[in-house]
Amino acid sequence: MTRVRVGVYADMRNPPGWRRPWAAHYARTLDRIAEAERLGLDSVWVTEHHLFEDGYLPQPLTLAAAIAGRTSRMRIGTAVLLAPLRPAIQIAEEAAIVDLVSGGRLELGLGAGYRVPEFAAFGADPARRFALLRARVRQVRELWAQGACTPPPVQDPVPVWLGVMTPRGARMAGRLGTGLLWLDERLVEPYREGLAEAGHDPAGARMSGLAMVILADDPERAWARIRPHLAYQRETYARYGREGTAGDDPASLPPTLVRDAEGRREDRQGPDAHARPPRLHVLTPDEAIPFLSGWLGRMPVEHVFFWESIAGMPDDLADRHVELLATRLRPALAG
Repeated sequence: MTRVRVGVYADMRNPPGWRRPWAAHYARTLDRIAEAERLGLDSVWVTEHHLFEDGYLPQPLTLAAAIAGRTSRMRIGTAVLLAPLRPAIQIAEEAAIVDLVSGGRLELGLGAGYRVPEFAAFGADPARRFALLRARVRQVRELWAQGACTPPPVQDPVPVWLGVMTPRGARMAGRLGTGLLWLDERLVEPYREGLAEAGHDPAGARMSGLAMVILADDPERAWARIRPHLAYQRETYARYGREGTAGDDPASLPPTLVRDAEGRREDRQGPDAHARPPRLHVLTPDEAIPFLSGWLGRMPVEHVFFWESIAGMPDDLADRHVELLATRLRPALAG
C-alpha cells in the first residue's frame, strides 16, 4: 500500500441532549483541528447539510476559511459541498478564496445531495441533482481556466473530487477526470473504466473517503459512552433522509452507522469483507492498523479520514481518538 494521508472529518453537530453554547462548540472544534495538525495529521474535511436540529454544518467553505486561519500545513477538504444548491460562480469564487487564504491547501469535494427539504430551501430540483453535479464540475473548472473567477485560486488545478457511491457515479467521476470521494473497492473498476473512456490515464485513479473507525485505549468502555451519540446520529440521518419523500428508499440514505444490536464487534467474512465498513468500529490502534491496511490496500487511496467527533460525544474520547490517529495510525499507514 502506498502512503495514505490521514485526516479528520467534522460535521459540527451540536445535539439538543448534549448541547453546549454555539460559539464554544465551534471554538472547541477549531482547537481540536489545530491540535490535530500539531500532532501530525494530514487533512481535515468538512461536510454540508441544512435544516438539521443539531446545527449540522450548513456552509462548509465558510468553516474551511476559518480552519485555514488556524492551520498552516494540513489539507482542507469538503466532503461534500452540495453542488446543485449553488450556482457555479459562487462555488468557484468561495473555493478560490479558501485556496488563497490557505496557501493552496483546498481539496474541493462536490456531491449531489439527497434531502428534499434542502433542495426546496434553495429552489433547486432534486430530480436533476446528478445532471447539475456534472454541470457544476465542468462550469467551475471553466470559470477558473478562463480567468472569469477573480481572484483565482493558488492551485492550478485545484484538486476536485466527486462524492458518489455507486458504479454509475464512479464511472461519472472517471469521465469527468475527478478523484472519487468514496472508499469501496467495488467502485475501482468502473471508476478506472470511466477514466479510460474519457482519455484519462487509469493509472491516475485516486480515491479518498471516510472510514468508520474510532480509536480508543479501551474500546468496550469507550463504546458504552459513544453508543447514545451514535444512535442519535443514525436516527437523524434516517429521519431527515425520509423527510419530504414518499417512503424510505435505502439506496438514497447514508450507510448504516451501527455495530450490532448489542454493541458487539462483528468480524466480517466472505467476498465483501473488505468493502466499505458499514458499521462503526471502536478499536485500539493495534486492532485498527491491520483492519484498515487490508481494506485500504485494495484501492488507490490518497486520503482516509475519520470522524472528529460523533454527535457531541465526550471531549476526552474525541481528543484521545485524534491523538491516537496522529501518533499511532498515521505512521503505520504512511509506511
